[in-house]
Amino acid sequence: MRNNDWKERLGMVYSTNPDFKYDTGEEPEAETLPKEKQGLRISLDKRNRGGKMVTLVTGFQGSADDLASLGKLLKTRCGVGGSAKEGEVIIQGDMRRKVLDILLQEGYTKSRII
Repeated sequence: MRNNDWKERLGMVYSTNPDFKYDTGEEPEAETLPKEKQGLRISLDKRNRGGKMVTLVTGFQGSADDLASLGKLLKTRCGVGGSAKEGEVIIQGDMRRKVLDILLQEGYTKSRII
């Protein structure tokens, strides 16, 4: 069911043109590339994290849902916490080798440690 909240329609101008398409300002989500074409880069990062190390997986091209499912898979298989947002997956700790092994098992053949 569609959300029909009046607050979302504030400032909207109605048109009698049958071909009028209201622009919500949202960008359409990118289509997710197949696993074997994803060029994922795995790196270690310590900046702006209070001295703690995290493993960054960058280069993912696709929808936010697919990124979240990849992040959940990596966090579960590594047994640590983390997050997945803005095109990158953050895994707590230095898990570069383990993350690379998991990605290669899952079919992300272009993954590499930088």
